[in-house]
Amino acid sequence: MSEPDLDARLETYYVRVRGTVQGVGFRHATVRQAHALRIRGYVANLEDGSVEAVIQGTANQVDRMLSWLRHGPPLARVSAVESEERHTEKRYERFEQH
Repeated sequence: MSEPDLDARLETYYVRVRGTVQGVGFRHATVRQAHALRIRGYVANLEDGSVEAVIQGTANQVDRMLSWLRHGPPLARVSAVESEERHTEKRYERFEQH
């Protein structure tokens, strides 16, 4: 039996980013970073001032994206990042800003 290839299996994470993350280009920068890492999913502002994202990719891609989200773009001030893996059959085609 062969072991599963961690760079082949897709992981999907729901992420909530809190702090000064609206009005500072956070979503736009997140889209650029996701495209650079070949991540799929979306990013959106929430009414409480936080940002949510769904990121989907290989374990390595997801780890790199989560690391980036802990800091965000230069004007952002991230105070907290919550993330949890979500098991889903949905496959995102691209990464979008909502």
